[in-house]
Amino acid sequence: MDDMGKKMSPLFVLVYLFLVLNGEGIMANVEAKSNVHIIYLGERQYDEPKLITDLHHDMLAKVVGSNEIASDLMVYSYKHGFSGFAAKLTKSQAQKLAELPGVVRVIPNRLHKLQTTRSWDFLGLSSHSPNNILHSSNMGDGAIIGVFDTGLWPESRVFRDEGLGPVPPRWRGVCKSGEQFNASTHCNRKIIGARWYINGFLAEYGKPLNTSGDQEFLSPRDANGHGTHTASTAGGSFVGNVSYKGLGSGTVRGGAPRARLAIYKVCWDILGGQCSSADILKAFDDAIHDGVDVLSLSIGSSIPLFSDVDERDGIATGSFHAVARGITVVCGAANEGPSAYTVHNTAPWILTVAASTMDRAFPTSITLGNNKTLLGQAIFTGKEIGFTDLVYLESTKFDPNAAGMCEDLSLNNISVSGKVVLCFTSTARQTALVQASAVVKEAGGVGVIIAKKPNDALYSCDGDFPCIEVDYEIGTRILFYIRSTRSPLVKLSPSKTIVGKPVSPKVAYFSSRGPNSIAPAILKPDITAPGANILAATSPLGQFMDGGYAMLSGTSMSTPHISGIVALLKVLHPHWSPAAIKSALITTAWQTGPSGLPIFAEGFPQNLANPFDFGGGIVNANGAADPGLVYDMGTTDYIHYLCAMAYNNSAISRLTGQSTVCPSTKVSILDVNLPSITIPSLRNSSTIIRTVTNVGALKTIYRAVIEPPIGIVVSVKPDVLVFNPTIKKISFKVTVSTTHKVNTGYYFGSLTWTNGVHAVRSPLSVRTELLQSYADDN
Repeated sequence: MDDMGKKMSPLFVLVYLFLVLNGEGIMANVEAKSNVHIIYLGERQYDEPKLITDLHHDMLAKVVGSNEIASDLMVYSYKHGFSGFAAKLTKSQAQKLAELPGVVRVIPNRLHKLQTTRSWDFLGLSSHSPNNILHSSNMGDGAIIGVFDTGLWPESRVFRDEGLGPVPPRWRGVCKSGEQFNASTHCNRKIIGARWYINGFLAEYGKPLNTSGDQEFLSPRDANGHGTHTASTAGGSFVGNVSYKGLGSGTVRGGAPRARLAIYKVCWDILGGQCSSADILKAFDDAIHDGVDVLSLSIGSSIPLFSDVDERDGIATGSFHAVARGITVVCGAANEGPSAYTVHNTAPWILTVAASTMDRAFPTSITLGNNKTLLGQAIFTGKEIGFTDLVYLESTKFDPNAAGMCEDLSLNNISVSGKVVLCFTSTARQTALVQASAVVKEAGGVGVIIAKKPNDALYSCDGDFPCIEVDYEIGTRILFYIRSTRSPLVKLSPSKTIVGKPVSPKVAYFSSRGPNSIAPAILKPDITAPGANILAATSPLGQFMDGGYAMLSGTSMSTPHISGIVALLKVLHPHWSPAAIKSALITTAWQTGPSGLPIFAEGFPQNLANPFDFGGGIVNANGAADPGLVYDMGTTDYIHYLCAMAYNNSAISRLTGQSTVCPSTKVSILDVNLPSITIPSLRNSSTIIRTVTNVGALKTIYRAVIEPPIGIVVSVKPDVLVFNPTIKKISFKVTVSTTHKVNTGYYFGSLTWTNGVHAVRSPLSVRTELLQSYADDN
């Protein structure tokens, strides 16, 4: 499946907005039009799940008239992480429920969208090196990774359980049988849990499964391939001698190859992959009960985002309750880059992951008839295309280049049989490549060269048809050659694999960027991991499958890299909070590639990457295992954030499940104890507070090292932190002042605490706004 650029089709928008659920077997006094609503009751009132479920049924029966009707209308009962239920309701029934005592809020269901042989070596986690976190954590043995996605293909070799011990005794989850999925044979000591959730989705979709032409299974079995790919990336077992059509050959495995996997199928292979909030919330509820250590969600929504306290964002709500119980929740930043303000999953309790390329490339030689060889990139492993005619479609209309646009190729009056076609596109997405290759192939062409904006995420064209990507500079050189000769020729050679120098990692073009559109003072994304051309297991039904494996790109692929690393950290540091783990990852991340050169971000044009591109940087798992200091947080800190956002007390109480009253004096969002400092609107000066916790040697001294942003003065008091066995936490103040006399964009720097062994680096992002577009208290 193409992970990037998937948009909800206009037809599906209509289905989502206007289809109604005609309840089968429901008595005549139930109105015909009903939709799934989530009735949120806040924190659990009882510890006994059956009592909670009975309460939910009684509450629903009171509104719909009988227990029998209530049973038919009930979709889910949420009883572990929080109390609530999902039910099929008419508008009037939803209103009546909202008026009952104890009901915090009634909200409509909504839909979410889905957003490796080399990558682990690139991250310093080679299985052949004894001196890394992979080995010190016993490859994640004992950790449990929960994956919310499209399920799994259980026969894949990456899910074998050879060498694994018994299932951890704390595990309380289940494996559920279903269509072509037998819990007793398909679950094992690797796949220790498998559930599926579809009631919320089907109620909105309004049709039976498998009526759209897409094949699906009413079970944890994965028809799409996306879930198998993400699960195997996070915690798959070792499988040797794997490649994608001969490229990227090596051993595939997950980040924590001895961790256990719990699969929660919340997304369905319908219209590109859709997931319902009601289903996601139920999966969170179960996962909290089951005993997972980390949750991996390669799922997003759409811009504009819902607020942190709006339960229509099932991910923000569910993850709050999971994090409150010590479960790290890892989510993708989304694939809407390189534009600013496009990052999703922005709540500060979520660990939000951007995507990078790595030090691997697939150069593909293009030899012109004048014997000059240019390099493009492709996943082309077919036979060499010997010298053949090369054409570019010229237009006789007002725009001479219109006919040569990849999206609008028209070959009605031109013969391209046996020829290679050059075209240009203004987009970096896959759409133009697919359209152009399909048109040229159908017309008898033997290959296409696509000149486009730089983007290292590659796609294999159907049937090994050569579709080679080049940037505009190379494309223009090929075009000039075509226009300079009467009979232009070209030879296309199969792609090769190169790793290491001279290939340098970059923030991927598609990776969504900050600033955070909900709260600019909360840095998002948090961290970056490889997410371009990631080779992992997939479903045999997957669109780009080759021998059970696929090379996919997206923040969907970078997210499970971080989830696997979190599992390793959880084994090493079982008592670390989700915030401590996030801090360790951010403050130890790399800002340079293996060559020592700064990391760039793909875009228009490529620029040096900044915190809005990659958060703290590219993940450094070995460094995160021993960060020295961490910026820790708990529920009280997140409530501080919610109060600083000026959400009202009732909205905060709904989210947290406990009565909350914010201070009468406004608290500063800048004082949320993040491992980063982001000031979106600095007038003159601002002083913020941070607290660090020593997780290293008991007796140590740290000194502040400041790299101030341009035109910004930064001071720290105290600038020396002295820790001993009785002093483990120290607070300090950071004063940030501007010398700019005009409004500016963001400038970037850092604050690093170092003791000669550790360098605890916090990214610093500051924008001067003397004339502000909105009010704040900075």
